[in-house]
Amino acid sequence: MTTIQPAPVPRPAPERDGAPGRSQPLRLLTFSTLYPNAAQPSHGVFVENRLRHLIAGGEATSTVLAPVPWFPWRSPRFGGWGRLATVPSHETRHGLEVLHPRFPALPGLGMFTNPFALYAAAAAAVDAMLRAGFDFDAIDAHYLYPDGVAAVWLGQRLGKPVVVTARGSDVSLLPRWRVPRRLIRAAMAGADALIAVSSGLRDGMLALGAPPGKVTVLRNGVDLNQFRPPTQRAAARAALGLGGSPTLLSVGLLIERKGHHHVIEALRHLPGHQLLIVGEGPERGALTALAERLGVAARVRFEGAVPHALLPLHYGAVDVMVLASSREGWANVLLESMACGTPVVASPAWGSREAVTSPEAGLVLDATTPEAIAQGVRHLLAAPPRRSATRAYAERFGWDETTAGQLALFRRVLEPVA
Repeated sequence: MTTIQPAPVPRPAPERDGAPGRSQPLRLLTFSTLYPNAAQPSHGVFVENRLRHLIAGGEATSTVLAPVPWFPWRSPRFGGWGRLATVPSHETRHGLEVLHPRFPALPGLGMFTNPFALYAAAAAAVDAMLRAGFDFDAIDAHYLYPDGVAAVWLGQRLGKPVVVTARGSDVSLLPRWRVPRRLIRAAMAGADALIAVSSGLRDGMLALGAPPGKVTVLRNGVDLNQFRPPTQRAAARAALGLGGSPTLLSVGLLIERKGHHHVIEALRHLPGHQLLIVGEGPERGALTALAERLGVAARVRFEGAVPHALLPLHYGAVDVMVLASSREGWANVLLESMACGTPVVASPAWGSREAVTSPEAGLVLDATTPEAIAQGVRHLLAAPPRRSATRAYAERFGWDETTAGQLALFRRVLEPVA
């Protein structure tokens, strides 16, 4: 059995009095199970990216608490569970200290027990940090359930304000179950502030009973330096062996709600087109079988899990990126693709109509069906926008505005009560 060693305690922060001001950086404890680690470098990378931009200007610092489900064996034969066992208890990523305390995620019961297990693991880790002299001003939590629920309990225990960011299925899917719905509503009531990554997601939170005055919309952004059009697009296509056929790209975990099966089926209506699928997950076998059954397997390539830093090559080489997800708060892949000069065909998931608002960006479907996807692709490629225009459109979505909004929000919740 693998022995889990206690995580090193972060360096103590200097003591100070009063709320942080312009001359004092905000000291945050970022809390989420959706955060990359050495064994899963792309897991929750959107949380890491937003945090990296938040602290880049020096007005905020953060230590990350990213709990990981406990599993006793590291063998590859246990798949994803085995990889979880290899996650280090402590690591440094992009200059940020990241702690990975373990919590028991019970098969078949985790939906209901995870908030309590997460809270216990987080409380023990934070207690050790505080005993060693470490301190922070506020908790920056991501994903309402179970993470946000546990974070609010932790904040109440410590007397620290909590800001929770909702991101999609924590509002659109999980509240369908009675216990998660009750705990999500309590967390929204108990949080000091709530962030929605799109207006559609905010509306979903309000429908669940979120206090309207607590919800701020702060969209996701895109790293415009990392995601850029290729210098030589022909060379990028050659590097991926694409040839001259029109090429679609679908990016995301290979799970049902990402809708890769719709894009594969759309190929039946798009003769001569090929499809790259970037991502890994439990549905790979079923998707491969579907392509075989439909007779399009020769035109579908599964690229597997591509490191985030290499995604611009794929975005820049293809002709259109297709998002077929049934649920998204704000899909980062839309902005990433457009920043690389490639227009998108997007499902009408939350956030899509806010991210895609002009022909230079692409188009949003009215329904997510193979036929609608094929029609959208044909329409877009019949008169594709200039790739430079698509890139110019994406340049409106850098991180500066979101970072400023976060800083203002944290300072507001930290203002002393008169």
